[in-house]
Amino acid sequence: MEQVIEAIYENGVFRPLKTLEFSEGQAVQLIIHTKAEIPPDKMLQLAAEVYAGLSDDEIDEIEQIALDRRNFFEEETES
Repeated sequence: MEQVIEAIYENGVFRPLKTLEFSEGQAVQLIIHTKAEIPPDKMLQLAAEVYAGLSDDEIDEIEQIALDRRNFFEEETES
């Protein structure tokens, strides 16, 4: 049987992020693939691509919506 299990390495042991269906003491084989972090320069490139193809007016509208935090944490009420 093969499973992909997300885990965190802490204090010298791998700790699964979800409950596993293994018997106590059951032997398994681990193949470790570390998750690649995105380098800062690539992150900036990806961020710049968010607005690709949009007009200046569309970008301004999106940024105004993002900056308007009035409704982030409460439901809208009808006036």
